[in-house]
Amino acid sequence: MTTVRIPAGWPATEEEARAVQDELRARVVLDEPGPPPGTGHVTGVDVAYDDERDLVAAAAVVLDAAGLTVVAEATAVGRISFPYVPGLLAFREIPTVLAALETLPCPPGLVVCDGYGLAHPRRFGLAGHLGVLTGLPTIGVAKNPFTFSYEEPAAARGSASPLLADTEEVGRALRTRHGVKPVYVSVGHRVSLDNACGHTLALTPAYRLPETTRRADALCRRALQEATTRQLPTS
Repeated sequence: MTTVRIPAGWPATEEEARAVQDELRARVVLDEPGPPPGTGHVTGVDVAYDDERDLVAAAAVVLDAAGLTVVAEATAVGRISFPYVPGLLAFREIPTVLAALETLPCPPGLVVCDGYGLAHPRRFGLAGHLGVLTGLPTIGVAKNPFTFSYEEPAAARGSASPLLADTEEVGRALRTRHGVKPVYVSVGHRVSLDNACGHTLALTPAYRLPETTRRADALCRRALQEATTRQLPTS
């Protein structure tokens, strides 16, 4: 497990964080298809918090996309790097997520975030932010539609409907299990929306949420539990 300090110069105010979002959002690439679903590596990232102890733990779990077997995993833990502000959650998570990704012993391939990409009030959620900083293809698969609207997809697995901000499609509501509540897929960086949905379906052979998310969630929770017994840096 890697221990992470808050980076020097990290945004400390909402104004500073929004300025960083504005700068980085201009670098998002939306015209690449990304890797074909079911090929190469696919990596899930997730975080767990202990607000009372001011701790955040991140996990990165690499799967073989064809068989969904674990290839590698890494964790990182550190101090929470930004206050809770809706729309700016990436600033609480990015330092530890980056540290976990950087300590992987193999290329992560496509990165799947438990959250949003383009489906974000400022069109720059965690998946976009992480993609721009790493150059990796990224997508967001969220559990709820945030503030966006959609028509209920048909009941069959694979059915989808546009996730809309007024008339702008920012993602899709995608049914990964027959008759079960959809997930909400959006592009982060260097992946098309069609391929993002294809990857999501390939990662959900048995459950509503992608195997990447399920495994990263379990791992970051274990890492957080271990971290509560360790002494961490105070800054």
